[in-house]
Amino acid sequence: MSEMITRFAPSPTGYLHIGGARTALFNWLLARQNGGKMLLRIEDTDRERSTEPAIAAILDGMKWLGLDWDGETIYQFARADRHRAVAEEMLAKGAAYKCYASQQELEAMRELARKEGRPPRYDGRWRDLGGTQAEADALAEGRKPVVRLKAPREGETVIQDKVQGEVRFPNKDLDDLILLRSDGTPTYMLAVVVDDHDMGVTQIIRGDDHLTNAARQTHIYQAMGWDVPAFAHIPLIHGADGAKLSKRHGALGVDAYRAMGYLPEALRNYLARLGWSQGDREFFSTQELIEAFSLDQVHRSPARFDYAKLENMNGQYMRGTPDDKLLAVFLDTLPYLPNGEAMAARIDDAKKAQLLRAMAGLKERAKTLIELADGASFLFAQRPLAYDAKASEILKPEAKAHLAALAPKLEALPDWTAHAAEEVVRAYVAETGAKLGQIAQPLRAALTGRGTSPGIFDVLETLGRDEALGRIRDAAA
Repeated sequence: MSEMITRFAPSPTGYLHIGGARTALFNWLLARQNGGKMLLRIEDTDRERSTEPAIAAILDGMKWLGLDWDGETIYQFARADRHRAVAEEMLAKGAAYKCYASQQELEAMRELARKEGRPPRYDGRWRDLGGTQAEADALAEGRKPVVRLKAPREGETVIQDKVQGEVRFPNKDLDDLILLRSDGTPTYMLAVVVDDHDMGVTQIIRGDDHLTNAARQTHIYQAMGWDVPAFAHIPLIHGADGAKLSKRHGALGVDAYRAMGYLPEALRNYLARLGWSQGDREFFSTQELIEAFSLDQVHRSPARFDYAKLENMNGQYMRGTPDDKLLAVFLDTLPYLPNGEAMAARIDDAKKAQLLRAMAGLKERAKTLIELADGASFLFAQRPLAYDAKASEILKPEAKAHLAALAPKLEALPDWTAHAAEEVVRAYVAETGAKLGQIAQPLRAALTGRGTSPGIFDVLETLGRDEALGRIRDAAA
């Protein structure tokens, strides 16, 4: 049995969108499961729309998601001479022909097809002209030809698709596609087939918007006498409203999901489960995904992207990540988060130590790294704190009096720990007859400037004696 070779082949006309990321993931999982290779090809033949920043964004997105590829990245445009050579070979063996039809003639063909209720197709008028090349050139009146595939006209082309099942295309509906444009540049259809053949690709996994292309490309493989790879065309991702996922549904680029504070492992798990399932099971480690993935279990109907589900999954991943590892991910991601650069600029070893101490409490209340950063903002606040509306409401005269009375008791603590601080506060509550909330809430407002925060005694310990007492006295005043 030959080695399993898959490929991911994005066009660098924009960022790595979420549908492309899922396609890359499915290719990666299948290759890793079979001990094969996943190759990366950048389809940059559209020179006007392909950009270096887009290529960089695709490579960065793949790396961030942890989808490593095998071998060097292949650039399609650099292989144009090879694509042209294959077209010339097809001309020489009679599997392709030069077509001199003008734009006006092509438009007339389309118009006639519309009138007769047929799909617009090239009518093949240059396909079987007898005579010499010189006679053909004379007929062409100086026009430069395109090179067209001589596609089969009878019967049908059958695709045995691993997701869609058996799909049949009547050959009369598939016209003679263009292989080389009149300026000699290869078309996408030719380039894809030549590249997949030369790269040894055995399994193609791509969006089901390419299903008709599979039939057309099969004709090129057959014309060259090459093995046709196995196909799997996966449904596109839809938004919650059932429409094809588009910009109006919100963030689409993988880089945007990083900026929204998702962990790569959580996004990978969520994407794997989008359109592929194994019963009701939601959570898979990377190794479990590699072992469990199967094209047989990919659904034929479009999957719906659900932000609430992703957020929930991300929150569970954050809580399941060890504090030190989550801190490392948080620090790496901080420059990408909204206003994260300002926070990142203020991080030193002391701040890292504070963040690590606070992490257990912070991650319990956060579903994304943005929420984690928001929860950690009390560590970066500078005295005197600005209080939010809830904190201002809490800090009434009675609350301030409690804070003023509590400050010297806390200051007298020999050990500044959450446990010791809690004992002092509980003793004060017992002594004054106040409720715990009447003391804890003002403490929270004083220490964080907010009405919500991680556990208040953990906050006291994390801030340290001097900063915590300073904030309490500021609020009491």
